[in-house]
Amino acid sequence: MPNLPSFLHKRQTLLQSGRLLICSLLALGLVTSWKCAQASTPQNAPAEVKNLLTQIDAAASQGDVKGAMQFYSPNFTTGDGLTRPNLEKALTALWQRYPQLKYSTQLQSWKSEGNAIVAETVTNITGVPSTSRDNTVLNATIKSRQRVVGGKIIRQDILAERTQLTSGAKPPKVEFKLPQQVKVGQQFSLDAIVQEPLGDDYLLGAALEEPIKPDKFLAPTSVDLELLSSGGIFKVGRAPAVPGSQWISAVIMRGDGMVMVTQRMQVVKN
Repeated sequence: MPNLPSFLHKRQTLLQSGRLLICSLLALGLVTSWKCAQASTPQNAPAEVKNLLTQIDAAASQGDVKGAMQFYSPNFTTGDGLTRPNLEKALTALWQRYPQLKYSTQLQSWKSEGNAIVAETVTNITGVPSTSRDNTVLNATIKSRQRVVGGKIIRQDILAERTQLTSGAKPPKVEFKLPQQVKVGQQFSLDAIVQEPLGDDYLLGAALEEPIKPDKFLAPTSVDLELLSSGGIFKVGRAPAVPGSQWISAVIMRGDGMVMVTQRMQVVKN
């Protein structure tokens, strides 16, 4: 059983890692969807496209930011307000910290719209930091829509995303329940349920809701963890009165491990 006073010294943690991972998902998801979109179906992508995707996978896994950014228009934007310069800065910071990221992207659908190609992809990413003495592991899934004109990616919109960061010898196993979309002003529930028996372990935890803005991707946010009286986090919230996207995070820590789950929640008009 952990010593309670020393355990409570761990009350403060940072949420920056989850945000940076979300940034990293843009790179491979975007360039992959552009190349695959030249095929009539995802399964019919020509050999030269598949070969190029292999090269892009290799560049991304090696943290080759310049190689990835060559596929972006100078006027590239995202639905979250990111531009090409701050995306490149975020990717550089992430790939320095997590040089062993592994990417796997699937093309879900594509269509032509005038001189543009619009494609939807799902990207999975796993990775560990450059020094993994704390056994930190990242896992994330993102669904996105890309718009490509003249061989350059001009816009991306995130449709759904979830990121999980674990650290320590025995991080809690958590079932995370949150709606992906709610209406403005609607009440919603967040449940982060610890799945295994706790025994004599103490649990610290906190939930956090943040609007998704460009300046949030690189700025770390501290969160004060509280001693949990039950086996998880159970919160009821209310969506903002204006449409937009929110990051909803749950952080749970036990004596020998921590887990943080962050999910995007879309707030839409009635």
